[in-house]
Amino acid sequence: MIVGLVGFFESQAEIDKAQGVRINLWAGAVMLVFGLLMLLWQCLRPVEPPTAEEALEV
Repeated sequence: MIVGLVGFFESQAEIDKAQGVRINLWAGAVMLVFGLLMLLWQCLRPVEPPTAEEALEV
């Protein structure tokens, strides 16, 4: 999230250094989407602790 915020306030020199791409803004957006996908995955398929029988088998 911080990387994305930095992307909003980049100077023109920093944007020119990245060949006209607001790389911090894009990287922040990608990380935000990835994090949201991981939260969705956790909600849809929560991790279940092993039962006592499974724990003894190991």
